[in-house]
Amino acid sequence: MKKIVTFGEIMLRLSPPGYKRFSQTYSFDVVYGGGESNVAVSLANYGLNSYFVSRIPQNDIGQCAVMELRKRNVNTDYILREGERLGIYFLETGAVSRGSKVVYDRAHSGMATIQQGMVNWEEVFQDADWFHWTGITPALSQGAADACLEAIQTANKMGVPVSTDLNYRKKLWKYGKQPSEVMPELVAGCDVILGNEEDAEKHFGLHPEGVDVTHGGSVEGKAYLSVLKQLQEMFPRAKKTITTLRGSISASHNSWSGVLWDGETLYEAPTYQITDIVDRVGGGDSFMAGLIYGLLTYENDQDALNFAVAASCLKHTIKGDANLVTIDEVEKLMSGDASGRVSR
Repeated sequence: MKKIVTFGEIMLRLSPPGYKRFSQTYSFDVVYGGGESNVAVSLANYGLNSYFVSRIPQNDIGQCAVMELRKRNVNTDYILREGERLGIYFLETGAVSRGSKVVYDRAHSGMATIQQGMVNWEEVFQDADWFHWTGITPALSQGAADACLEAIQTANKMGVPVSTDLNYRKKLWKYGKQPSEVMPELVAGCDVILGNEEDAEKHFGLHPEGVDVTHGGSVEGKAYLSVLKQLQEMFPRAKKTITTLRGSISASHNSWSGVLWDGETLYEAPTYQITDIVDRVGGGDSFMAGLIYGLLTYENDQDALNFAVAASCLKHTIKGDANLVTIDEVEKLMSGDASGRVSR
């Protein structure tokens, strides 16, 4: 069984019920999630040996987060039970023409106060087949960025493939460093890079060449090829660069696809119309998990990409951060069956 390691922060997510605004609610629904933990849950759900590394306080709320991971068969042996508090984020779910809204409360969390040297990465990566991190972690603090770099460098030394989802988060870069000062050294150690045009621009100043990429309802995969090529030229270690393609018709209706560049061929996945979104948070994480599973399982990049897009399409039908679909459900959608008929 393949051993996958992810590193980042799991948070307490608090959301008003249904589509209520923050100002309307008197209660919050509770979910635990975060970019890298969502990937770990998906991969465990696909039957892989999934490890999540983090720093979580030794209190009841921290224990709830750990129990949620264990319930989903994620290995928590390398989670440090330290720190003052668990990070929180508040999510107001949008609908139709009103977008969703996120408010972070993550200052002084266990992960925000992690330091280089706290994790024994050589022990963590023993017999590992993959390591995944996202741009959210180094955005938290200098200590988190240093710990992430330490992990990447150790994985490189031990021959463990490394992937990243660039995941630019404007609201998180608050400790005095710009992404362009931190991210290049981290991404230089990656074999697989996932990022959209905003990630590429905000982190590295890269722009699509010769096209006007908009955030409307129609998204053309070839328009992103120049960004994928520029990423690979900037980070020559990367064997594959990938982007998701989200067309936002409204908060409730998106088109969804993805493209992968391997240095020679641009692979394009089918486009799905997600007409009644239940929860789009974690869509990119479910794509990344599907891609990792696909690259480790299928014989070609096209099938791996198709699995990732189908898996993340289905995630939009599931409440919460994590994707809880099965391999059979993903492969059924890959085969063209989008009927949603009852399975009896």
